[in-house]
Amino acid sequence: MKVFTTAPLEDPRQARTIYPELERIGYDGVFSFEAKHDPFVALAVAAEHTKALRLGTGIAIAFARNPMNLANLGYDLQSISGGRFVLGLGSQVKPHIEKRFSSVWSHPAERMREIVLAIKAIWNCWEGRGELNFRGKFYTHTIMIPAFNPGPNPYGPPPILTGGFGPLMTAVAGEAADGFIAHPFNTRRSLLENTLPALENGLAKSGRKRSDLEVVCATLVVTAATEEAFAAAKLAARKQLAFYGSTPAYRPTLEVHGWEGIHEELNRLSKAGRWDDMTALIGDDMLHEIAVVGEPHTIAAKLEARLEGIADGVSLTHNRYPDPGHWAGVVQDLRRSREARLAATPSASGTRR
Repeated sequence: MKVFTTAPLEDPRQARTIYPELERIGYDGVFSFEAKHDPFVALAVAAEHTKALRLGTGIAIAFARNPMNLANLGYDLQSISGGRFVLGLGSQVKPHIEKRFSSVWSHPAERMREIVLAIKAIWNCWEGRGELNFRGKFYTHTIMIPAFNPGPNPYGPPPILTGGFGPLMTAVAGEAADGFIAHPFNTRRSLLENTLPALENGLAKSGRKRSDLEVVCATLVVTAATEEAFAAAKLAARKQLAFYGSTPAYRPTLEVHGWEGIHEELNRLSKAGRWDDMTALIGDDMLHEIAVVGEPHTIAAKLEARLEGIADGVSLTHNRYPDPGHWAGVVQDLRRSREARLAATPSASGTRR
Protein backbone atom coordinates (compact mmCIF):
# COMPACT_ATOMS: atom_id res chain seq x y z
CA MET A 1 0.00 0.00 0.00
CA LYS A 2 1.45 3.35 -1.08
CA VAL A 3 1.65 6.10 1.55
CA PHE A 4 0.62 9.70 0.82
CA THR A 5 -0.16 12.82 2.80
CA THR A 6 -1.06 16.46 2.20
CA ALA A 7 1.61 19.13 2.62
CA PRO A 8 0.57 21.65 5.31
CA LEU A 9 1.61 24.81 3.48
CA GLU A 10 0.76 28.12 5.11
CA ASP A 11 3.34 29.89 2.95
CA PRO A 12 4.08 28.68 -0.62
CA ARG A 13 7.79 29.37 -0.03
CA GLN A 14 7.75 26.40 2.36
CA ALA A 15 7.48 24.10 -0.66
CA ARG A 16 11.26 24.27 -0.97
CA THR A 17 11.69 22.56 2.40
CA ILE A 18 8.49 20.67 3.29
CA TYR A 19 8.32 18.42 0.23
CA PRO A 20 11.98 17.30 0.47
CA GLU A 21 11.48 16.58 4.17
CA LEU A 22 8.42 14.43 3.45
CA GLU A 23 10.39 12.57 0.79
CA ARG A 24 13.18 11.96 3.31
CA ILE A 25 10.66 10.57 5.81
CA GLY A 26 9.59 8.01 3.21
CA TYR A 27 6.24 9.10 1.81
CA ASP A 28 5.56 7.76 -1.68
CA GLY A 29 3.62 10.86 -2.66
CA VAL A 30 2.43 14.20 -1.35
CA PHE A 31 -0.68 16.16 -2.34
CA SER A 32 -1.15 19.91 -2.39
CA PHE A 33 -4.49 21.30 -1.25
CA GLU A 34 -6.42 24.18 -2.75
CA ALA A 35 -7.30 26.48 0.13
CA LYS A 36 -5.30 29.63 0.79
CA HIS A 37 -2.92 29.11 -2.13
CA ASP A 38 -2.90 27.80 -5.69
CA PRO A 39 -2.33 24.02 -5.65
CA PHE A 40 -0.15 23.91 -8.79
CA VAL A 41 2.53 26.52 -8.03
CA ALA A 42 3.87 24.73 -4.95
CA LEU A 43 4.23 21.50 -6.92
CA ALA A 44 6.32 23.20 -9.60
CA VAL A 45 8.68 24.33 -6.85
CA ALA A 46 8.60 20.93 -5.13
CA ALA A 47 9.47 19.17 -8.39
CA GLU A 48 12.79 21.03 -8.43
CA HIS A 49 13.61 20.02 -4.84
CA THR A 50 12.62 16.32 -4.83
CA LYS A 51 13.73 13.28 -6.82
CA ALA A 52 11.25 10.42 -6.56
CA LEU A 53 8.23 11.78 -4.68
CA ARG A 54 4.91 11.63 -6.56
CA LEU A 55 3.41 15.12 -6.59
CA GLY A 56 -0.33 15.57 -6.91
CA THR A 57 -3.13 18.05 -6.43
CA GLY A 58 -5.47 16.67 -3.82
CA ILE A 59 -7.59 18.27 -4.96
CA ALA A 60 -7.59 21.12 -7.48
CA ILE A 61 -11.04 22.61 -7.95
CA ALA A 62 -12.04 21.58 -11.46
CA PHE A 63 -15.12 23.77 -11.84
CA ALA A 64 -13.09 26.91 -11.18
CA ARG A 65 -11.11 26.13 -14.35
CA ASN A 66 -11.67 24.66 -17.81
CA PRO A 67 -10.32 21.51 -19.52
CA MET A 68 -7.75 23.35 -21.69
CA ASN A 69 -6.36 25.23 -18.70
CA LEU A 70 -6.12 21.99 -16.68
CA ALA A 71 -4.60 20.12 -19.62
CA ASN A 72 -1.80 22.70 -19.88
CA LEU A 73 -1.12 22.68 -16.15
CA GLY A 74 -1.08 18.91 -15.92
CA TYR A 75 1.09 18.45 -19.00
CA ASP A 76 3.67 21.03 -17.90
CA LEU A 77 3.92 19.71 -14.34
CA GLN A 78 4.33 16.18 -15.69
CA SER A 79 7.30 17.40 -17.71
CA ILE A 80 8.82 19.53 -14.94
CA SER A 81 8.52 16.70 -12.39
CA GLY A 82 10.00 14.06 -14.68
CA GLY A 83 6.78 12.07 -14.89
CA ARG A 84 5.85 12.25 -11.20
CA PHE A 85 2.72 14.41 -11.41
CA VAL A 86 -0.84 13.34 -10.53
CA LEU A 87 -3.75 15.59 -11.56
CA GLY A 88 -6.25 15.28 -8.72
CA LEU A 89 -9.57 17.02 -9.36
CA GLY A 90 -12.62 17.72 -7.22
CA SER A 91 -15.82 19.70 -7.47
CA GLN A 92 -16.03 21.80 -4.26
CA VAL A 93 -19.60 22.84 -3.38
CA LYS A 94 -22.08 25.12 -5.12
CA PRO A 95 -21.74 28.26 -2.90
CA HIS A 96 -17.96 28.35 -3.36
CA ILE A 97 -18.09 27.73 -7.11
CA GLU A 98 -20.69 30.44 -7.66
CA LYS A 99 -19.78 33.01 -4.98
CA ARG A 100 -16.02 32.55 -4.51
CA PHE A 101 -14.94 31.65 -8.03
CA SER A 102 -17.83 33.25 -9.97
CA SER A 103 -18.07 30.06 -12.03
CA VAL A 104 -20.90 27.81 -13.17
CA TRP A 105 -22.33 25.03 -11.00
CA SER A 106 -24.63 22.53 -12.67
CA HIS A 107 -24.90 18.74 -12.99
CA PRO A 108 -21.67 18.23 -11.00
CA ALA A 109 -21.07 14.53 -11.70
CA GLU A 110 -21.86 14.86 -15.41
CA ARG A 111 -19.71 17.99 -15.64
CA MET A 112 -16.77 16.32 -13.87
CA ARG A 113 -16.96 13.34 -16.20
CA GLU A 114 -16.87 15.66 -19.19
CA ILE A 115 -13.91 17.63 -17.83
CA VAL A 116 -11.88 14.43 -17.44
CA LEU A 117 -12.79 13.19 -20.92
CA ALA A 118 -12.06 16.59 -22.46
CA ILE A 119 -8.62 16.78 -20.84
CA LYS A 120 -7.81 13.31 -22.13
CA ALA A 121 -8.99 14.29 -25.62
CA ILE A 122 -6.67 17.32 -25.56
CA TRP A 123 -3.74 15.20 -24.40
CA ASN A 124 -4.47 12.62 -27.08
CA CYS A 125 -4.25 15.37 -29.68
CA TRP A 126 -0.93 16.61 -28.28
CA GLU A 127 0.37 13.03 -28.22
CA GLY A 128 -0.36 12.78 -31.94
CA ARG A 129 -3.21 10.29 -31.66
CA GLY A 130 -5.75 12.31 -33.63
CA GLU A 131 -7.33 15.68 -34.26
CA LEU A 132 -8.92 17.61 -31.41
CA ASN A 133 -12.66 17.17 -31.78
CA PHE A 134 -14.30 17.09 -28.38
CA ARG A 135 -17.96 18.11 -28.36
CA GLY A 136 -19.72 17.78 -25.04
CA LYS A 137 -22.73 19.20 -23.25
CA PHE A 138 -20.65 21.66 -21.20
CA TYR A 139 -17.32 21.94 -23.03
CA THR A 140 -16.28 22.06 -26.68
CA HIS A 141 -12.67 21.83 -27.87
CA THR A 142 -12.22 21.68 -31.64
CA ILE A 143 -9.29 24.00 -32.46
CA MET A 144 -5.64 23.15 -31.93
CA ILE A 145 -3.12 24.82 -34.23
CA PRO A 146 0.63 24.03 -34.21
CA ALA A 147 1.48 27.26 -32.38
CA PHE A 148 -0.42 26.03 -29.31
CA ASN A 149 0.35 22.31 -29.53
CA PRO A 150 3.26 21.34 -27.24
CA GLY A 151 3.58 17.93 -28.87
CA PRO A 152 4.16 14.61 -27.08
CA ASN A 153 5.14 14.80 -23.43
CA PRO A 154 8.48 13.05 -22.83
CA TYR A 155 6.91 11.23 -19.89
CA GLY A 156 3.43 10.71 -21.32
CA PRO A 157 0.28 12.33 -19.92
CA PRO A 158 -0.15 12.21 -16.13
CA PRO A 159 -2.89 10.16 -14.47
CA ILE A 160 -6.12 11.91 -13.49
CA LEU A 161 -7.63 11.07 -10.09
CA THR A 162 -10.98 12.47 -9.06
CA GLY A 163 -12.25 12.94 -5.55
CA GLY A 164 -15.82 12.42 -4.47
CA PHE A 165 -18.23 11.12 -1.88
CA GLY A 166 -21.70 10.45 -3.26
CA PRO A 167 -22.45 7.56 -5.63
CA LEU A 168 -22.69 9.65 -8.81
CA MET A 169 -19.40 11.49 -8.38
CA THR A 170 -17.68 8.32 -7.19
CA ALA A 171 -18.87 6.48 -10.29
CA VAL A 172 -17.25 9.17 -12.46
CA ALA A 173 -13.83 7.98 -11.30
CA GLY A 174 -14.65 4.42 -12.26
CA GLU A 175 -15.95 5.44 -15.67
CA ALA A 176 -13.57 8.17 -16.81
CA ALA A 177 -10.60 8.75 -14.48
CA ASP A 178 -7.42 6.82 -13.72
CA GLY A 179 -8.02 6.80 -10.00
CA PHE A 180 -10.15 7.89 -7.06
CA ILE A 181 -9.39 9.77 -3.84
CA ALA A 182 -11.83 8.77 -1.10
CA HIS A 183 -12.91 11.32 1.51
CA PRO A 184 -11.70 10.77 5.12
CA PHE A 185 -15.26 10.76 6.50
CA ASN A 186 -15.59 7.06 5.81
CA THR A 187 -15.42 3.82 7.73
CA ARG A 188 -14.38 0.44 6.39
CA ARG A 189 -18.05 -0.49 6.24
CA SER A 190 -19.09 2.66 4.34
CA LEU A 191 -16.23 2.15 1.88
CA LEU A 192 -17.39 -1.42 1.28
CA GLU A 193 -21.13 -0.66 1.11
CA ASN A 194 -21.15 2.79 -0.52
CA THR A 195 -17.87 3.57 -2.25
CA LEU A 196 -16.79 0.32 -3.90
CA PRO A 197 -20.20 -0.44 -5.48
CA ALA A 198 -20.28 3.07 -6.97
CA LEU A 199 -16.78 2.62 -8.39
CA GLU A 200 -17.80 -0.75 -9.84
CA ASN A 201 -20.82 0.88 -11.51
CA GLY A 202 -18.53 3.37 -13.20
CA LEU A 203 -16.04 0.71 -14.21
CA ALA A 204 -18.81 -1.35 -15.76
CA LYS A 205 -19.85 1.61 -17.93
CA SER A 206 -16.35 1.92 -19.36
CA GLY A 207 -15.71 -1.81 -19.62
CA ARG A 208 -12.78 -1.65 -17.23
CA LYS A 209 -11.68 -3.72 -14.23
CA ARG A 210 -10.88 -2.68 -10.66
CA SER A 211 -7.20 -3.23 -11.43
CA ASP A 212 -7.43 -0.39 -13.96
CA LEU A 213 -8.17 2.13 -11.20
CA GLU A 214 -5.88 3.48 -8.46
CA VAL A 215 -7.79 4.03 -5.21
CA VAL A 216 -6.30 6.23 -2.50
CA CYS A 217 -8.20 6.56 0.78
CA ALA A 218 -7.61 9.69 2.80
CA THR A 219 -7.74 8.41 6.38
CA LEU A 220 -7.91 10.35 9.62
CA VAL A 221 -5.05 9.19 11.87
CA VAL A 222 -4.99 9.89 15.60
CA THR A 223 -1.81 8.99 17.45
CA ALA A 224 0.85 10.58 19.66
CA ALA A 225 3.89 9.72 21.73
CA THR A 226 2.58 11.17 25.02
CA GLU A 227 -0.77 10.96 26.81
CA GLU A 228 -1.17 14.74 26.72
CA ALA A 229 -0.54 14.95 22.98
CA PHE A 230 -2.77 11.93 22.36
CA ALA A 231 -5.66 13.58 24.23
CA ALA A 232 -5.18 16.76 22.20
CA ALA A 233 -5.15 14.80 18.93
CA LYS A 234 -8.35 12.95 19.86
CA LEU A 235 -10.13 16.18 20.79
CA ALA A 236 -9.09 17.77 17.49
CA ALA A 237 -10.33 14.69 15.64
CA ARG A 238 -13.71 14.82 17.39
CA LYS A 239 -14.07 18.46 16.33
CA GLN A 240 -13.25 17.57 12.74
CA LEU A 241 -15.69 14.66 12.71
CA ALA A 242 -18.42 16.80 14.28
CA PHE A 243 -18.04 19.30 11.45
CA TYR A 244 -18.17 16.57 8.79
CA GLY A 245 -21.04 14.81 10.53
CA SER A 246 -23.18 17.96 10.55
CA THR A 247 -23.00 18.19 6.74
CA PRO A 248 -25.91 16.53 4.92
CA ALA A 249 -23.67 15.36 2.07
CA TYR A 250 -21.74 13.11 4.47
CA ARG A 251 -24.79 11.58 6.13
CA PRO A 252 -24.48 8.24 4.20
CA THR A 253 -21.44 7.22 6.27
CA LEU A 254 -23.44 7.64 9.47
CA GLU A 255 -26.48 5.88 8.01
CA VAL A 256 -24.67 2.59 7.42
CA HIS A 257 -23.98 2.47 11.18
CA GLY A 258 -27.46 3.62 12.25
CA TRP A 259 -26.13 7.01 13.37
CA GLU A 260 -28.40 9.20 11.27
CA GLY A 261 -29.96 10.62 14.46
CA ILE A 262 -26.54 11.96 15.45
CA HIS A 263 -26.32 13.70 12.08
CA GLU A 264 -29.66 15.43 12.69
CA GLU A 265 -28.51 16.68 16.07
CA LEU A 266 -25.10 17.79 14.77
CA ASN A 267 -26.76 19.66 11.93
CA ARG A 268 -29.15 21.40 14.34
CA LEU A 269 -26.33 22.41 16.68
CA SER A 270 -24.16 23.68 13.81
CA LYS A 271 -26.92 26.06 12.72
CA ALA A 272 -27.01 27.38 16.28
CA GLY A 273 -23.22 27.76 16.40
CA ARG A 274 -22.92 25.35 19.34
CA TRP A 275 -19.61 23.81 18.27
CA ASP A 276 -18.48 22.55 21.67
CA ASP A 277 -21.78 20.72 22.15
CA MET A 278 -21.30 19.09 18.75
CA THR A 279 -17.89 17.72 19.73
CA ALA A 280 -19.39 15.98 22.73
CA LEU A 281 -21.64 13.91 20.42
CA ILE A 282 -18.67 12.15 18.82
CA GLY A 283 -18.27 9.14 21.07
CA ASP A 284 -15.41 6.65 21.18
CA ASP A 285 -17.28 4.19 18.95
CA MET A 286 -17.68 6.73 16.16
CA LEU A 287 -14.15 8.07 16.58
CA HIS A 288 -12.64 4.58 16.24
CA GLU A 289 -14.86 3.60 13.31
CA ILE A 290 -14.00 6.64 11.20
CA ALA A 291 -10.47 7.44 12.38
CA VAL A 292 -7.57 5.08 12.94
CA VAL A 293 -6.67 5.59 16.59
CA GLY A 294 -3.92 4.16 18.75
CA GLU A 295 -0.34 4.25 19.92
CA PRO A 296 2.16 4.95 17.13
CA HIS A 297 3.41 1.36 16.86
CA THR A 298 -0.16 0.05 16.28
CA ILE A 299 -1.22 2.42 13.51
CA ALA A 300 0.34 0.72 10.47
CA ALA A 301 -1.36 -2.60 11.21
CA LYS A 302 -4.68 -0.86 11.85
CA LEU A 303 -4.44 1.03 8.58
CA GLU A 304 -3.74 -2.17 6.68
CA ALA A 305 -6.70 -3.89 8.34
CA ARG A 306 -8.96 -0.90 7.58
CA LEU A 307 -8.07 -0.72 3.88
CA GLU A 308 -7.26 -4.34 2.99
CA GLY A 309 -9.02 -5.23 -0.26
CA ILE A 310 -10.18 -1.63 -0.72
CA ALA A 311 -7.30 0.75 -1.42
CA ASP A 312 -4.01 0.82 -3.29
CA GLY A 313 -2.81 3.72 -1.19
CA VAL A 314 -3.54 5.64 1.99
CA SER A 315 -3.25 9.38 2.53
CA LEU A 316 -2.61 10.13 6.20
CA THR A 317 -4.62 13.14 7.27
CA HIS A 318 -5.69 15.17 10.29
CA ASN A 319 -6.75 18.66 9.20
CA ARG A 320 -6.93 20.03 12.73
CA TYR A 321 -3.68 18.48 13.92
CA PRO A 322 -1.58 18.77 10.74
CA ASP A 323 2.00 17.58 11.10
CA PRO A 324 2.85 14.90 8.53
CA GLY A 325 6.29 14.52 10.11
CA HIS A 326 4.50 13.37 13.25
CA TRP A 327 3.67 10.14 11.39
CA ALA A 328 7.24 9.30 10.34
CA GLY A 329 7.25 6.06 12.31
CA VAL A 330 3.91 5.03 10.81
CA VAL A 331 5.21 5.70 7.29
CA GLN A 332 8.30 3.61 7.91
CA ASP A 333 6.23 0.77 9.43
CA LEU A 334 3.96 0.74 6.36
CA ARG A 335 6.91 0.69 3.97
CA ARG A 336 8.58 -2.17 5.86
CA SER A 337 5.33 -4.13 5.82
CA ARG A 338 4.93 -3.55 2.08
CA GLU A 339 8.49 -4.63 1.35
CA ALA A 340 8.04 -7.76 3.45
CA ARG A 341 4.87 -8.67 1.57
CA LEU A 342 6.54 -8.15 -1.80
CA ALA A 343 9.52 -10.24 -0.76
CA ALA A 344 7.21 -13.05 0.34
CA THR A 345 5.11 -13.01 -2.85
CA PRO A 346 6.43 -15.19 -5.70
CA SER A 347 6.37 -13.53 -9.10
CA ALA A 348 4.81 -15.16 -12.13
CA SER A 349 8.19 -16.70 -12.97
CA GLY A 350 8.51 -18.22 -9.52
CA THR A 351 11.20 -15.81 -8.33
CA ARG A 352 10.83 -13.27 -5.56
CA ARG A 353 9.78 -9.75 -6.41
